[in-house]
Amino acid sequence: MDKYRLKISNISKSFPGVQALDKVKLEVKAGSVHALVGENGAGKSTLMKCLFGLYHPDEGSIEVDGQPVDIPDPDTALKMGISMIHQELNPIPDRNVIDNIWAGRFEKKGIVVDETRMKQKTEALLNDLGFNLPLEKNARYLSVSSLQAMEIAKAVSYDSRVIIMDEPTSSLTVSETRHLFRIIRNLKKKGISIIYISHKLEEIFEIADEITVMRDGRYIGKWEACDITLDDLIRQMVGHSMEQRFPAPESKPSSNILLKVENFTSEECHSFENINFELCNGEILGIGGLVGAQRTELVEAVFGLRQISSGRLIMNGHEIHNGCSKDAIHNGFALLTEERRTTGIIPMLSVSDNALAVAYKKLTGNTIGYINQKKLGNKVEDVCKELDVRTAGMNSLIMNLSGGNQQKVLIGRWLLEDSDILILDEPTRGVDVGAKYEIYKIMRRLAKAGKAIIMVSSEMPELIGMSDRIIVMCEGRLSGILDAAQASQEQVMRYATRFTNKAKEAL
Repeated sequence: MDKYRLKISNISKSFPGVQALDKVKLEVKAGSVHALVGENGAGKSTLMKCLFGLYHPDEGSIEVDGQPVDIPDPDTALKMGISMIHQELNPIPDRNVIDNIWAGRFEKKGIVVDETRMKQKTEALLNDLGFNLPLEKNARYLSVSSLQAMEIAKAVSYDSRVIIMDEPTSSLTVSETRHLFRIIRNLKKKGISIIYISHKLEEIFEIADEITVMRDGRYIGKWEACDITLDDLIRQMVGHSMEQRFPAPESKPSSNILLKVENFTSEECHSFENINFELCNGEILGIGGLVGAQRTELVEAVFGLRQISSGRLIMNGHEIHNGCSKDAIHNGFALLTEERRTTGIIPMLSVSDNALAVAYKKLTGNTIGYINQKKLGNKVEDVCKELDVRTAGMNSLIMNLSGGNQQKVLIGRWLLEDSDILILDEPTRGVDVGAKYEIYKIMRRLAKAGKAIIMVSSEMPELIGMSDRIIVMCEGRLSGILDAAQASQEQVMRYATRFTNKAKEAL
C-alpha cells in the first residue's frame, strides 16, 4: 500500500474575481498528523472543502490509499472515510448529543429508532475517547468546548481514515487541549491520518509530524516538524521576516482615568461579584483567566448586554448607565464579541453593509433621506485597506470571507464608529500570524490616539505582550492585577487558579 494515505495534486479553484487555489498539492502519510498552515486567505479552508466535497475543483486530482477518487459531495467523502470538523461549529441546536452524533444513521428496530442501542453506542464511543458529555442535553445548552468534543466524537464515529480538524483548539482550555492531543495520538496509533489546521503555531510543533505551508492560494513547501523553526515557519507563511510578534508601544497610558468600574456584581447564573478596576486613556487593559472565569460575562455587563444586581460605571468623573447596547454605543463604548459568527457578522449582507452596521447614522448625520453611498463606500474601502481585508470587493457577502477577514471587518465596524472605549473579546481568535500583527498595530495606534482598550484573551503570550496591565479573574472574582511588563505566564496562571471552593467560602 502507498505510504501516503492522501495525495492531492495540482488542485486549482477559482471564484469570480479570485483565484483561490493555484495548482496546490498535499501529501499526508498514514497514521500521521499533518499540519496545514498559512495566513487567512491562503486557501487552506478552500482546499479542505474541495477534499470534503463542498467545492468542486477546476482541475487536479485526489488519491486515497493510492486510488484515484472523485468526491462530488460530503456524503461521498464520509463513505470514503474522510470526515471534517469545521472551524465554525454547526450542531443541530434542539437535538441532544446522541442525535447530533448519529444524525442520519440511527439504529432501528423495524421502523422505530432503537433508543437503547443508540445510547449504548454513544456511551461506548465517548468512553473510548474519554469524553464526559450529557447525552440527553440539547446542543444549544452545551458549552463551546463540549460542542467541540461532540464534533470530534461524530467524526471518529464514521470510522474515518482521514480526519480534518480546522482550528480544533480555538475554544478549548489548556487542559482540554492536552486531552485532545492525547486523543489525536491514540488515533494515530490506529492508523488514522489527521490534517490539522491551526493558527496557534506553538501547538503545531507539539502535535504535528509534518507541516505544509500555503500562501496566496499556492503551495509553498513541506517540512518535517523537527526540521523547521518557528521563525522560519512564520517567514514561509508571510513571505518575509517578522522581527517581533508584538509591535512595541508607541506611547504610555495617560494618568487620566477614563473609566471606573465599581463593585460590579451580577447574580445571573452566579456570574461575577464585586469587580473593581480603572481604565486610563491610551491604555490596553488585558483580562486573563481560565474558561468559566466569567470574563466575557463581565465585559458584556459593562456593554449593557447583561444585567447587574449592583455596581456602577464612572466615565470622566460622571456616572453613566449602560442599560443596553444602544446606551453603551451612545456613551462611546464598542464591543467586538467572542463568537463572530453568531453575534458579530450579518452573514447574508455585504462587507460594506457589515462594516457600516453601527456607524450609518454617525457618518450620514441622519437616518432617512439621501445617503451618499459613494462617500460611505470610500470610508469602508479605506478602513478595509488599513486592516488588509482580503476580499473580491466591498459588495461581496461577508459569509464568503475567511474567518480572519471577517474579524477584521468587524474591527473596522468599530473604527468607523470612532468609539472611545473598545472592548475586544478574543480579538485574534482564528486569525493568522500576519493578520494578528496588523490587528496589534491597529490597537497600538488607537492607544496612541488616546483610545482605551479592554482586551479579553486566552492566549497568554498575547495577554502579556499587548497589555499595559492585566487583571486576572477566577470563578467570577478579581483575583489579581499585574503590571504586564513584569508579569510572567506563571504569575497569571497562579492568579487564574487562586480561588478554590474552600478559599471562596473562607472569604
